[in-house]
Amino acid sequence: MSAQRLMSVMSHTLNFAGLRRCIRQVSAALLLTLSVMPSQAQDSEKLQTLLADLQTFRADVRQLVMESSGSILEESHILFMLQRPDGFYWETLEPFPELIVTDGQWLWNYQPDLLQLTIDDWDSDQSELAAQLLSGRVDEVAEQYSINAVPIADGGMEFVLQPLDPASLYQQVTLYFEGGEPESILLVNTNGQRTFWEFNNRQVNLALAPQQFVFQTPDDEMLEVIDNRSTDSGGNP
Repeated sequence: MSAQRLMSVMSHTLNFAGLRRCIRQVSAALLLTLSVMPSQAQDSEKLQTLLADLQTFRADVRQLVMESSGSILEESHILFMLQRPDGFYWETLEPFPELIVTDGQWLWNYQPDLLQLTIDDWDSDQSELAAQLLSGRVDEVAEQYSINAVPIADGGMEFVLQPLDPASLYQQVTLYFEGGEPESILLVNTNGQRTFWEFNNRQVNLALAPQQFVFQTPDDEMLEVIDNRSTDSGGNP
């Protein structure tokens, strides 16, 4: 066999071997993907199931804002109430009082220290990730995040969410359930800063009046009202 022919055969053999390696690698990747996708779908369903019966929720929230090193930048105490589908009440009691509340139509942001009230149209699609989750919109969240369930030794369940888009605001979000109820949420920003919410004195499916999610404007001449609504309420905002 001539040297040229030998080189040709060797080149073909090497290329064929490389092709086989490539096929094996692609096949392994596909098998891994196919094995992970059902698992993530099942974990998404688990999260959906846990949140399905959560029609109302009330809790005292301890909020910690931390640096990437873990040192605490700020601690707040908050009263939180939720009523499906879009009732959301978030009142910071200390250190700086503030109320954010929506009835699903309008969003009120009241800052008593500044004597300022801002009113906007409510857009559930623009709501925070945590609000989307607690409102049960897991399918929408699953379009943007992978969801992985991690059983905890004490019988709890942890769900770790990681963004599919590298440009996401969050690097990771972790929800912890205790006794089938949301016990805490940890949000890790891409800059490393962390926000931790601990839900204490939890009450699930407590009867909440719809008016709880409609802000009553204080009768104060000094109050500055910034009304950004596209539709006039025709009454007391």
